[in-house]
Amino acid sequence: MGEGGIAQPDASPQQSSSPGDNKGARKPVQIGDTFEAKRLDTPLDKMTRERAGKRSYTRTDRKRGRYIKSRPAGDKPQDIAFDATLRAAAPYQRQRKEEEGANDLALQLRKRDLQRKVRVRRTGNLILFAVDASWSMAASERMEATKGAIFSLLVDAYQRRDQVGLVVFQRDKARLVLPPTSSVDLAQKALQELPVGGKTPLSSGLFVCWQVIENAKRRDPEIRPLLILLTDGAGNVSMTGMPAQEEGMRIAEMFDNANVRSIVINMEHAAFDRGLAQKLADALGGICYNLPELRADTLLSTVKREIDLG
Repeated sequence: MGEGGIAQPDASPQQSSSPGDNKGARKPVQIGDTFEAKRLDTPLDKMTRERAGKRSYTRTDRKRGRYIKSRPAGDKPQDIAFDATLRAAAPYQRQRKEEEGANDLALQLRKRDLQRKVRVRRTGNLILFAVDASWSMAASERMEATKGAIFSLLVDAYQRRDQVGLVVFQRDKARLVLPPTSSVDLAQKALQELPVGGKTPLSSGLFVCWQVIENAKRRDPEIRPLLILLTDGAGNVSMTGMPAQEEGMRIAEMFDNANVRSIVINMEHAAFDRGLAQKLADALGGICYNLPELRADTLLSTVKREIDLG
C-alpha cells in the first residue's frame, strides 16, 4: 500500500467502458500560440527584482539567507540574533544586577532572552501541468493551450530558475512527458506532438504527479510545487480495482495533506457540468476555475495570479 491507503499501481489497470474509447487515440496535437511571458513576481520580489536568481522567497532553517526578524530560541539556541537578544534582555539589567548571587558581568543574560534569527532565501517554483488527454470535448484545443503556456513559462523560467513539467493521462495510464526542466530546447523536443484520445486514468495522472513532486522535494526540500490540473474531473480507469472516481479522490487528498498548492481548470462544458472538477479541487485543497475559452494567455494569467497569491 502507498501513502493515503492507495495501493501501488498494477501493470494491468482495471478499466471502465466508455463510448468512443479509441476514437482519435493517436491524433497528434500541434503546439499552440506562444508569447513573451511577463515575470511571475511574488510580492517579496519587489524588494530585489533587479537581482538575478530565483523568483520566490521561503523561510529556511539553514544558516544562510537573509535575516528578516527573530523569534524566541526556546530549546534551539542556534543561529542567535544578538541584536534581538540584547533588546530582550535590556529592560531587566538593573533588576538582575541587584539579585542575590548576581555575577559581575556587564550584561546579565538569561536563557529566555535568547532569540533565533528567522531567515528567508530565494527558492524556485515547480509548475507541474497535468492534462487530461482523453477523448472528450475540446481535447485538442486543451492540449494546444497547455503547450503554449508551457513554452511561455519556460522563457521566464530559464532566467528565474523555475522549472516546468507536464504529465499527460489518457487511455490506460499517465506519462511524464516533460520532466521538470527550464530548458526550452528539451521542452520543444518532448512536446512537439502528443496524441489525444482514449479513456481517463485520472488516479494514475494524480499518482504520477505525486511522485514527480515528491522526487523534486527530495532534491530541493524548499522548492515550491504548484499543480495545474486540466480535466473535467471524471475518471474511468482504476489502478487498484477500487472504483475509479473514489480512487482519484483519495489520491487527491494526499496533496491537501501535504499542503501542495493546486489549481483545477474545469474543462467540462457548462451545459453538461456535473461538478466533478469542483469536487476534485476540494479534495486537493485547491481552487477550481472555469475557463469558457481556454487559451495560452488566459491559462498563463491564471497561473500567475495563483503564484502571486501563494
